[in-house]
Amino acid sequence: MGTTGRRPGAYVCGIDAAMDVIGGKWKVLILWALHERPCRFGELRRELPGVTEKVLASHLREMEADGLVHREAYDEVPPRVEYSLTPRGMSLNEALEPLGAWGRANVLSPAPGQMREDDDVPLVTGAA
Repeated sequence: MGTTGRRPGAYVCGIDAAMDVIGGKWKVLILWALHERPCRFGELRRELPGVTEKVLASHLREMEADGLVHREAYDEVPPRVEYSLTPRGMSLNEALEPLGAWGRANVLSPAPGQMREDDDVPLVTGAA
């Protein structure tokens, strides 16, 4: 599996290298979508509203070349292709989990004094 081969020797740090692999709006969302189960191309398009076929196909090819995504072509009529995460892709998804938690806490969090539907709040008796 090795390195991505995109900018060998040009990385300043590990974050720089990782951002090169997941750069762009759609790659982390593709990782997120494939986390649940393998998907066909059309399923991925439906999971990611707004992505074009061209961009999705390009990102899937890049992610396959980077060893993050496995493409399985079945010998059937009509042809069927499924995409799934490789162990390397799963480990990247795990590395991104703290970033997602930060986003939920700091970007998606409600304004002070507002409650979200999924907040666990103890019932206060006698409050009006």
